[in-house]
Amino acid sequence: MRTDFDFTPYRRSTVGFDHLFDLLEKGQRSETSDGYPAFDIVRDADDRFRITLAVPGFKAEDIEIVAQQNQLTVSGKPDEEDATRVYLHRGIGRRAFERRFQLADYIEVGSASFADGLLAIELNRVVPEAMKPRKIEIGGSPDNPRRIEAPRDKALEDA
Repeated sequence: MRTDFDFTPYRRSTVGFDHLFDLLEKGQRSETSDGYPAFDIVRDADDRFRITLAVPGFKAEDIEIVAQQNQLTVSGKPDEEDATRVYLHRGIGRRAFERRFQLADYIEVGSASFADGLLAIELNRVVPEAMKPRKIEIGGSPDNPRRIEAPRDKALEDA
């Protein structure tokens, strides 16, 4: 039994998170609920990820990968030569598919490779220099160095 989560109370009490709630609600109403094709998402390092899709029976030419804004779309359409074959049993799913992945900000699609029925897509987090933390030097002239001193106790000076 699957119940959808209601984000309405959170939408009323937050500002600027509409995009996040839209993504969560869209994930609940997933377009590909049958889970085809199967996939893994692996974190290779802090800023590197890999999506691997199991696409047996497909050729590299049958698959299209499109990265646009914060979305990665992988689609596959088997070639037409398969229609001439007569199958006694067909256990390997080889139907057209479209799988979408929402990418976080600054995630860029690197490269893709295809071997042994597995499609691997490399993703990298590339944070712009302007967004990275930077150390700020404290300025001051040599004549007037910045020094913090405790207030002097007049009673100690007179003694």
